[in-house]
Amino acid sequence: MEHSFHDMKTSYQTTTSEAWEPPGGVLVWLLVFLEVITFGAGIITFLAQGRDHAAEFAAGRELLNQPLAFANTLLLLTGGWCMANGLGSLRSGKPNKSIRWVTAAILTGLVFTMLKGIEYAEKAQHGIGFGRDVFFTFYYALTGFHVVHVLAAVVLLAFMARGISRRNYHREEHLDVESSGIFWHMCDLIWLLVYPVIYLL
Repeated sequence: MEHSFHDMKTSYQTTTSEAWEPPGGVLVWLLVFLEVITFGAGIITFLAQGRDHAAEFAAGRELLNQPLAFANTLLLLTGGWCMANGLGSLRSGKPNKSIRWVTAAILTGLVFTMLKGIEYAEKAQHGIGFGRDVFFTFYYALTGFHVVHVLAAVVLLAFMARGISRRNYHREEHLDVESSGIFWHMCDLIWLLVYPVIYLL
């Protein structure tokens, strides 16, 4: 009887702990919080500088490649959708389908990086580099830091795809895949903050 009660208590404590555990675990959400705060501080500073250098910022935006930036926005949103489907497929016990979706998300990240490289190359051809003025200093700092995050997410998803193919992750065990998906969605969120502030306002 005592043993049964102990088992029930342990089961209750485990269930309660899991109920309070956010998707992907606490650590990834702490990372998301810190990253959003960091980018938020950069964006707020960028906006403040824009008020002080309005003409310079307006001239800078005229030199940006708007079609490429819009295409990159669609790519990241598509990648987020692919990753959500990949995780959903894994939870449904369909690993092969999950691998295809995660691979598609990886491809969107790689194409995003390629288009961003084209954009940077265009600026370099016109002698527009980091430190040219306040606008382009922030432009390179914010978008470059974001590209680093996208590349990190691509690497994470590549490891997840390999893990799924080896059946290390499956319907019952997918916390790492979930955490990597949250990191990927964080890249989406940050870009949705950076894109309108730099390219549209």
